[in-house]
Parts: sequence; structure tokens; C-alpha cells
Amino acid sequence: MTRDRLHSIGWFTLLFVCTVLTGLLVLRVNAVKSEVQLAERQIVALKRENQFLATEFETRANQQQLAGINDLDFGYKAPEAAQYLENERQLAMLGKPRAPDAPAPIEVAAAEGEPGVGAGVAALVPQLTGEAMAAEVRASGGHAVLTAATLRDRLSRVDRAGKAE
Repeated sequence: MTRDRLHSIGWFTLLFVCTVLTGLLVLRVNAVKSEVQLAERQIVALKRENQFLATEFETRANQQQLAGINDLDFGYKAPEAAQYLENERQLAMLGKPRAPDAPAPIEVAAAEGEPGVGAGVAALVPQLTGEAMAAEVRASGGHAVLTAATLRDRLSRVDRAGKAE
């Protein structure tokens, strides 16, 4: 072996050792970075937990303070089982009769018969003409005149004669 050949092998060995050491150093740096990120996540989680516990502590302190104020000033109590209503009849028994000057109650008409959306509307439209039956008074021009009186009359009654049984 010549001297130049040994010199080249030496440089190659030195270069290989440096590359291996650099790779090990990169792996160690990445491991330390991972540990730092894990520590930062734990710090954030602990800060959140600390904030949650502080909020919980303040809430419980406020509840005790509010309970003390309630007992001292207002005397409110939690509802008991006897205070709840079992059905609509009990609710109706709590109602008061209408005053003489009270407005008339709103009445809702419901069509009986086949269930389905638009069943009441379909009964108002004759199948031969396809035009809606009108309670409006027709003017001389043939156009329907809709007034407050005709609208009130039309909406206040239910025509059961047109319904097919």
C-alpha cells in the first residue's frame, strides 16, 4: 500500500465517523425536542386544569354565598315533588275565569278525518276547476274583492258540507 492510498482510507474513515456522529447528534436533538414538546403539552394541560379548578372553587364559593343570601334575604326554596302538576286538568284548575272585559279567546279549527299534511287545503280546491273556493264577493270585472269582513267570515267558520265522507 502506498502512502496516498492509506491517506485516502484515513480521510474516508474520518468522514464516515463524522457522519455517524452527526446522525447520532441529530437523533439526540430530536429526542430532546420531543421531550420539550411533551413537557410543554403537560404545562398547558396543567394550566387548563388549574384554571378549571379555580373556576370550580369560585363557583362553589359563589353558590355558598348565594345560598346564604337566599336564606337571609329571600327565603327561596327548591321545588318539592308536591309542587309539580301531573296532567293538564290540574293546570286547568289553576286558571281563573275570564274577566268581563277580556277579548274573546282564539279558537283553532281542526279538520277531522284522514291524517296528512295539506288534507284540509285539498278539500278547499275542487278537482274539476282547480281554483280555490272563494268566500269573497266577486266584483263586476270578475276579480275577487277581499275585504276584512269577508276574510274574517271565511276564517271564522269551518265548512263541513264540502268534505267527502
